[in-house]
Amino acid sequence: MNITRTALHRQVQAALKRSPVVALLGPRQCGKTTLARDIARTRAATFFDLERPADRSRLQEGELTLGSLTGLVVIDEIQRQPDLFNLLRVLADRRPRRARFLILGSASPDLVKGVSETLAGRVAFIDMGGFSLDEVGASHLERLWVRGGFPRSYLARNAADSVSWREDFVRTFLERDIPQLGIQVPAEHLRRFWSMTAHYHAQIWNGSEIAGSLGVGHPTAARYLDLLCGAFVLRRVPPWHANLGKRLVKSPKVYVRDSGLLHYFLGIRDRHDLLGHPKLGASWEGLVLEELLRVVSERDIHFYSTYSGAECDFVVRSGVDLLGFEAKRSDAPTLTRSMRVVLDDLRLKHLFVVYPGPATFPLHEKVTAIPMAALSTGVAGLLRNLRRP
Repeated sequence: MNITRTALHRQVQAALKRSPVVALLGPRQCGKTTLARDIARTRAATFFDLERPADRSRLQEGELTLGSLTGLVVIDEIQRQPDLFNLLRVLADRRPRRARFLILGSASPDLVKGVSETLAGRVAFIDMGGFSLDEVGASHLERLWVRGGFPRSYLARNAADSVSWREDFVRTFLERDIPQLGIQVPAEHLRRFWSMTAHYHAQIWNGSEIAGSLGVGHPTAARYLDLLCGAFVLRRVPPWHANLGKRLVKSPKVYVRDSGLLHYFLGIRDRHDLLGHPKLGASWEGLVLEELLRVVSERDIHFYSTYSGAECDFVVRSGVDLLGFEAKRSDAPTLTRSMRVVLDDLRLKHLFVVYPGPATFPLHEKVTAIPMAALSTGVAGLLRNLRRP
């Protein structure tokens, strides 16, 4: 199965025209290196992989090595040599500009101190995850959901090989990748935290409860959460705050980003296990979130929850409008009382119910059920389709 990542390819190419430095960020093994090599083949390029001792050695004298290069310079796993960021700032400011830099990283700027400040105004950030539904095709939705989007997990010959790959990924991530960031946390502690968070997937974060179950302090649990979010394997979604005269939930919701990793920690091996699991609905919600974030900025997405029970899975700001998104793992979703309350509370322009079926149909004048594949059109496309007769 050959899967091309055309949209990401175009996004990176466009960013390289605008910015002297482009940072392609995402978890290990999500396909960043493959994409970068594809882009490098289209132009004169020099490639450094900081996983290789020889390349790390070449960049010990970074200014001598990088200063003479022209064209595109790709530096993979740059978080392994953070001192390069100061040099990139100098090289990005040269006039005339001799080179552009594509840097690949498996850790957010929050984990690599000083990156955002060092390259402020000079770098374009692009987030990358595993395969999306748009890339694999709507007919492969179930496979993507069960196995997740990491290429080697998704493309494995069978379900058992996919599970084995994810098991190896988790072990390598905890025992090698985290220590390489200079972070000293016992691998078994972090594994237990990650596994426990999977059981809280799509729920309100309760740091005290998780810390108590792990036998650690609340600050330690918060640190573990920051670490795994910064390494792109967990995600926080903040609550929507507005002066509505209601008691609103103020803690974030937490998700395992990749559905395949979620299923690994939940002991779900295949479709049969998933359909009978109590976390079925929560797993679907996480998949909807990741697909939605392909077309919506992370800063524009929240969830809504009141202590009286009104909830909306995701609230998206689109200009001056608010849109709601509900994830429903049902072949025939229906309008609920909570949807009516949320429409009124937030004055939503429209509420979309994302379900596994193939058809789009109205549930209310301001509520529409849509298939997962419809999210690829983006917010503007969804609203435009509503206006069609």
